[in-house]
Amino acid sequence: MSGVTVSSDGVVTGNTFDKYGSTNPLVRRLMRGFERNAEELLSLAAPGSLLDVGCGEGVLLQRWALALPRARVVGIDLEEDSIQRGWSEHGAPNLSYRVNEAEELPFAENEFEMASAMEVLEHVPEPERTLAEMARCASSHLLVSVPHEPLWRMLNMARGAYWSAAGNTPGHLNHWSARSFRALLSRFGEVTEARAPFPWTMVLVRL
Repeated sequence: MSGVTVSSDGVVTGNTFDKYGSTNPLVRRLMRGFERNAEELLSLAAPGSLLDVGCGEGVLLQRWALALPRARVVGIDLEEDSIQRGWSEHGAPNLSYRVNEAEELPFAENEFEMASAMEVLEHVPEPERTLAEMARCASSHLLVSVPHEPLWRMLNMARGAYWSAAGNTPGHLNHWSARSFRALLSRFGEVTEARAPFPWTMVLVRL
């Protein structure tokens, strides 16, 4: 996880570590917990349409689109070669992708039933603005996850990563504990489910 990916305008969009495709047994176990909880919350909301903000290469979103074959599913992210290359590899009949920033979404009010942002809000300069845009575009639910802090940084340092940044992953601008993240999401609706797949916080909000 020493490298980073950077968008065409110089924004750090993530790191080069392929968590979804990792063969490391520990990483695979952690990701199974993350994916299982996300899929359970998605099933609880059962959206008829879904907007995923910061969809990355589309690995997780493709699985969701296949699980919701009757739903319109749209993913957006920044312009970056590896991201768009991933889109070409992770398609589905009901899935489309668009290059767009999270702060100004080009969709109508209530155009989707659900808006999601998985491991995204820690990267954006104005998370409240991004959430407000997501809530504007969604009529029913938000599904969001972020790293659980300070646990995330402690784990990085325990494995010898990012010592000069006190364990902070490159591109992480915002940091929340489980309590502070729930408080943030409560501004937009009722937190109906809060999960803690180690080492993340994941919340489902009814708007």
